[in-house]
Amino acid sequence: MPSARRPAIDSRSEPRAVRWTLIAIGLAFVSLFIVLPLVTVFTEALRQGVGAYLAALTEPDARAAIGLTLTVAAIAVPLNLVFGVVAAWAIAKFEFRGRSLLITLIDLPFSVSPVISGLIYVLLFGLQGWLGPFLSEAGFKVIFAIPGIVLATIFVTFPFVARELIPLMQEQGTDEEEAALVLGASGWQTFRRVTLPNIRWGLLYGVLLCNARAMGEFGAVSVVSGHIRGLTNTMPLHVEILYNEYNFVASFAVASLLALLALVTLTAKAVIEWQTGAGLRRQGH
Repeated sequence: MPSARRPAIDSRSEPRAVRWTLIAIGLAFVSLFIVLPLVTVFTEALRQGVGAYLAALTEPDARAAIGLTLTVAAIAVPLNLVFGVVAAWAIAKFEFRGRSLLITLIDLPFSVSPVISGLIYVLLFGLQGWLGPFLSEAGFKVIFAIPGIVLATIFVTFPFVARELIPLMQEQGTDEEEAALVLGASGWQTFRRVTLPNIRWGLLYGVLLCNARAMGEFGAVSVVSGHIRGLTNTMPLHVEILYNEYNFVASFAVASLLALLALVTLTAKAVIEWQTGAGLRRQGH
């Protein structure tokens, strides 16, 4: 005999005092830890006017930091996109030996401090590291150069796309792909016309998170960059240097760009979730 379903809890059945207390606590928390810091960043950035704000962003070192951040993200995010799709496809659609190990390795950056990952790259590619002397003789510099920053950024960001796609692909199953193959579609046609449209919103969401983390990464990049002003400083590192020099307006001006990135990411996240929910509702009908 099937067990009776438990009725869903309706928040409106709670006393009004409890509801308003919970809402007030939630709003106070969001205001204190999210809204207030954002307001502070933009207030401090514009404290001396728009002219000082724009001057801080167009200063040569700031432009170099912004350009380096965009360059690193432009390299790391597409690589993580390819890796994430391939890894999610393999894990969700196939059973193979080493599958659990692959999942563990994907989750590794979540459990390892970014500073530790940066130190690992220094031990591998530094002048006193395992591969450093060989690379130095070949004239290829990794640590305190752009390649090291890219490697560190890839390490800390590569789980985002894969971890967003794996549960989505597992939930969708393999029925549609198998049907396409039975009807004569090739593997590439099946992926492009069946799999990719089904995962497009999850893929976009993973890319957004990956890009936001890549542009805002501090710990791992700080270790491998060398803090060479105008050359290896990304935006977060440049913010730290300016703040330590008591150049508060300039530091908050650069930080405001990162804050704007966070706001854009949140807006895009909301749009994606709305589109995903709308798609599920259409499927339900």
